[in-house]
Amino acid sequence: MKGKPKKGPREKDLTSRYLSGGLDEDRVDQQQRFSARNKNAEQEKIVRTALLRAEEESGIDVATLPIGEVVQVYSVYSEVHHEGSTYLAVVRKTLSKLSDTALVVGDRVRFRVVESEKAAIERSVTQLAQSAPLRFGDSPEAVIEQILPRKTVLTRADSFKAIEQHPIVANAGQMLIVASLKLPKVKWGLIDRMLIAAQSGGLTAILCVNKVDLIPELVPLAEGSAPIEPVAARTGSLKHQSREAKKSAEAAKLSSAIAKEADEAKAALEHYQSLGVRVLRTSAVAGIGLDELRDVLRGQETVLAGHSGVGKSSLINSIQPQLHLRTGDISRYNDKGRHTTTSARHYPLDFGGAVIDTPGVKLFGLWGVTPENLSEFFPDVAAGNAPSWRQESYERIRESLGGEGG
Repeated sequence: MKGKPKKGPREKDLTSRYLSGGLDEDRVDQQQRFSARNKNAEQEKIVRTALLRAEEESGIDVATLPIGEVVQVYSVYSEVHHEGSTYLAVVRKTLSKLSDTALVVGDRVRFRVVESEKAAIERSVTQLAQSAPLRFGDSPEAVIEQILPRKTVLTRADSFKAIEQHPIVANAGQMLIVASLKLPKVKWGLIDRMLIAAQSGGLTAILCVNKVDLIPELVPLAEGSAPIEPVAARTGSLKHQSREAKKSAEAAKLSSAIAKEADEAKAALEHYQSLGVRVLRTSAVAGIGLDELRDVLRGQETVLAGHSGVGKSSLINSIQPQLHLRTGDISRYNDKGRHTTTSARHYPLDFGGAVIDTPGVKLFGLWGVTPENLSEFFPDVAAGNAPSWRQESYERIRESLGGEGG
């Protein structure tokens, strides 16, 4: 069996050979070692070179190109909106190779229109206005030459191991975290993770509790069934009375459990408010809290995030019905939501501002968070006045950070 070839003995008098002219300078192996600062400087140099090369190849000054906003990202193409028109665009190859992260919704980009595709542009604008799906073979109408620096970015890790970062939305001002106390049941740990992601990305976090019409009167008998009468008021066999008494006891127990959950939820929301988190209470079905929601969204770029099935799309449809966002039902087997939004998408609002609807999540890996700086996102834990559920949430997240925090 052949092994790896052995290295020859190291030459000890290499310097004297070089000085005496016995060694060709061009044949000396050179190795450049980079510190973190040198690596960043080298990366910036490569980017500048790529931009200059792009200008030379296209014959234009990149700085003079129009600035558009990315409103949708597909596997290869993206939609860039500029002054009332939407272009199907591709990223210049050299730029995509140099970028640390992929293009995301909300990115501001400098782009140039492909002049030879004017007819295709008119066709695509009509197609996009009608919300028609992209067809295989559609030609790009623009080339993205530069991605401008991001002011904010909502990022999640690819998993709890946090091997790679996964940016979701760029340049948004706030994040509306939508939750429901019932159907599906609230997950305070997921909300805490989203609060951390918003804060670390520079976004203002707002907590919106949807489906409040289900609380605290959420009792299975309530839909069309008659209230249970007191056992003493009924007639019938002892067996029948015993069965009805059992149903009554179960209903009372369920009602008590729901009331307890409602009290715990109220205390949790009040605690978030004490931490400076604004809390909204809404119902898309009953029309509760929609005016306040409009006021929060007006004039802002807002990311919508939350567990699957909490009603993000339903809420937006309630305040702007013509958007016709897809909504999903809740599984009757496990009260879990079904994904209806498959990728982040930018939607302008008639009353000013825009929302970026993101796919519902069940897990949210954190990026850039470590066990050492986690307490910065839990001031109540650091101050020693956190309720037990917040302390438990902190400890669960800290334990999971063994593999997080890029």
